[in-house]
Amino acid sequence: MIDIHHHLLFDLDDGSKDIETSVAMAEMAAADGITHVVCTPHANARYPFDPAVNQEKVEQLRARLDGKITLGLGCDFHLSFDNIENALKNRTRYTINGKQYLLVEFSDLAIPPTMTDIFHEFFVAGIQPIITHPERNSIIQKNPHRLDEWIERGCLVQVTASSLTGRFGRLAESFSHNLLKQNKVHFIATDAHNLDSRPPRMKQTYNLIATQYGIKTAERLCVTNPKAAFFGEEFPLQPEPDTKDTSPAHSAKPGLWKRLFK
Repeated sequence: MIDIHHHLLFDLDDGSKDIETSVAMAEMAAADGITHVVCTPHANARYPFDPAVNQEKVEQLRARLDGKITLGLGCDFHLSFDNIENALKNRTRYTINGKQYLLVEFSDLAIPPTMTDIFHEFFVAGIQPIITHPERNSIIQKNPHRLDEWIERGCLVQVTASSLTGRFGRLAESFSHNLLKQNKVHFIATDAHNLDSRPPRMKQTYNLIATQYGIKTAERLCVTNPKAAFFGEEFPLQPEPDTKDTSPAHSAKPGLWKRLFK
């Protein structure tokens, strides 16, 4: 399994507090069957984002882990004006391993009304947005049609592994399962922050998905799609999302996935 959202780097944000914790988190992930981790510190006003510092910390961890797990770099990208402007000018500064995929996290307080236009600018700049844990965002929970619109435009979606097992409450659990049933999930990731309350484990969720939705779905969400993001590969063909009953804004015009892949 490949984990594309993981706050493994120490002393940077609300994730790991020191290198010993980071080593223990990486070892826990490896024991759970995770082979690759993208280290994704927050990039926002509260936690300044410095690629050089991040690279230095990754190298320290690699030396301590001695090949037990493969580490990459990205970020948990917050949609501030400065971040967006900087990302459009410096695409590889924030993306996963300097390729095309970018984890995008919405605020719980507000989502810009121009978000669709911003995503369009990202696509034009060669950035593929991955919307992180929408099942935990109260605005999207109340307005799921907005997520449908962004998926229709070509955005990808990452759901937190422990949302599917109830860690973030019944609403997040129900919402994430509905997204799975409608083929609106492209990645499962841990969004790990520590060793106990938000640990780096995916295997339980992988097994749950395999049981309820099939082994092919579990492999697609936990291995195949994350591999494309980690290595910057072309994104694999996906099942077309079912949006016909969830967004009144959709018209009879064929969706993006249908136009691209049919």
